[in-house]
Amino acid sequence: MTKLGLLARIEAKPEYAEKVEALLRDAVQLAEQEEHTVTWYAFRQGATTFGVFDTFADEQGRQGHLQGKIAAALMGAADTMLSEAPDIRPVDLLAVKLP
Repeated sequence: MTKLGLLARIEAKPEYAEKVEALLRDAVQLAEQEEHTVTWYAFRQGATTFGVFDTFADEQGRQGHLQGKIAAALMGAADTMLSEAPDIRPVDLLAVKLP
């Protein structure tokens, strides 16, 4: 059962917004390789604001994701493409509806 999640807010520098979008679109391939990531969503909220929401069955899966390739790619882009460090927050899921 999916109990835990991460919610990340990502603010791109205006001149890098399209590159951040591409980075997030491509990251789905990495998420598919993560055995303990139950669901993974990347989204855009505005011209330069992006986000990621993902879910996990347990804390081990969540921590593994935080130490994985997607987090590394995002942090690697932070200095160049982002206007600030990603705001990544753990969340506890209260209710879930999946297909």
